[in-house]
Amino acid sequence: MSPAIAAKEGGRQRRAGSHQHCVDVRSEALCGAVLPGGEAEPLLLVPPEQSSSRGCRAELGSILLLLVLYVLQGIPLGLAGSVPLILQSKNASYTEQAFFSFVFWPFSLKLLWAPLVDAVYLRGFGRRKSWLVPTQYVLGFFMIYMSTQVDELLGDGKGHSPDVVALTVTFFLFEFLAATQDIAVDGWALTMLSRENVGYASTCNSVGQTAGYFLGNVLFLALESASFCNKYLRFQPQPQGIVTLSDFLFFWGAVFLVTTTLVALLKKENKELTPTKEETKGITDTYKLLFSIIKMPAVLTFCLLILTAKVGFSAADAVTGLKLVEEGVPKEHLALLAVPMVPLQIILPLIISKYTAGPQPLNTFYKAMPFRLLLGLQFAFLVWWTPKVKHEGGFPVYYYAVVLLSYALHQITLYSMYVAVMAFNAKVSDPLIGGTYMTLLNTVSNLGGNWPSTVALWLVDPLTVKECAGAQEQTCGTAVAAELCTKAGGSCVITLDGYYVESIVCVILGFGWWFLLGPKFKKLQDEGPSSWKCKRTN
Repeated sequence: MSPAIAAKEGGRQRRAGSHQHCVDVRSEALCGAVLPGGEAEPLLLVPPEQSSSRGCRAELGSILLLLVLYVLQGIPLGLAGSVPLILQSKNASYTEQAFFSFVFWPFSLKLLWAPLVDAVYLRGFGRRKSWLVPTQYVLGFFMIYMSTQVDELLGDGKGHSPDVVALTVTFFLFEFLAATQDIAVDGWALTMLSRENVGYASTCNSVGQTAGYFLGNVLFLALESASFCNKYLRFQPQPQGIVTLSDFLFFWGAVFLVTTTLVALLKKENKELTPTKEETKGITDTYKLLFSIIKMPAVLTFCLLILTAKVGFSAADAVTGLKLVEEGVPKEHLALLAVPMVPLQIILPLIISKYTAGPQPLNTFYKAMPFRLLLGLQFAFLVWWTPKVKHEGGFPVYYYAVVLLSYALHQITLYSMYVAVMAFNAKVSDPLIGGTYMTLLNTVSNLGGNWPSTVALWLVDPLTVKECAGAQEQTCGTAVAAELCTKAGGSCVITLDGYYVESIVCVILGFGWWFLLGPKFKKLQDEGPSSWKCKRTN
């Protein structure tokens, strides 16, 4: 799947429970929301006579600020998603792509440092601003500095290959900082808005982050492409696109600095907050709580099963988009296919939630899984078919229609499984520690998508068989051998593409999981509430 289109199951998911708000109207004095660190943070102390007087217009400024912060959060995510396509167009190996895929792990691992962000802060400056402001300043300065280095890291096109290690370290830091900003913004959203308006926080989250990802990925890849700009945006052809990654990083680095300065000077956190009884006693208590949750037999079984459930989709999700670029599909065209996917991604959860709202949401997961596995074979056929329909001017319209239909069907199966797991996590989470509990389950679910994708990318090269054509007694088994083949006047020709091997093996493993472990996964729904209750020791 193209990184521009794929819903990153291991990446950009919301911390479930971070935007919960109290609906018990009998408790008018104080309403708390559970944070990922396991603590309940009060939203706003609103007297009964005032609680109905504040509409969204009264807090329009705060809502717009949240929207801007989430847009900024989406920029590094979108840029990170565009780099694999750029690397593929520069003939990076799949082993290098696998190494770069570690960039997408921080959003799945942020639970490890979320309690620290929740607990350590400067009281005089503000609980959330203590992390938000320095994090965004570092992001801004880092982007501006990297704008002077990134062209060299990507290779200058004069025989220098991309420095994948340096790019991975750079964008891993980007994603780590963005994930830390996400923790701070999610927490601040709960207290920035009044109780009756806190529901707008999740809207700002989804809209803002999607818009930021679109700007950093789809818009950037389109404006960076010389062919796209020459065809649609210019009268006189030029050898480069309208913007480069260096230009893009510098611009958004400046935006980060200006926005952060305005937030630091002009926006103050609400002071009328008092701790609640459910608030955890500190960082140590939170980590002990996480450990006690994961030790429960039902939770441990769920974690082991969900960590292996997505192995069957890894080749299709992680490699297909890169293979299409390798076969000549312009990366900006793949990115633009994300645009018609947006309405579908908005509608699908609303439709699917009707089937997952009952007592057995994992039935939807189980039913959707074989269709998603079969789509993996269809993606392999799509990659095989791609060079056969390519002509001198590119690809025909009907080819893109087939690609779009394939991705749309994939999104239906993907969201069916995703929404089902989220519904199950919400169903079994202990309400007394809902934030910590759900975030732990979602973190494990995210990791279940991350590690198979990294392994799938890494295995493509070892599974690929090449032979040296035009030079006798030469091989192409290693990079050194391939270079010797070229020097001898030959060329390395692929006789067996590791992607097709992976696609078949993944589907076999996926159906094996579905037949053998799928029923055990569904059976978790039959566990009583006591199996999921965590016994806390104070």
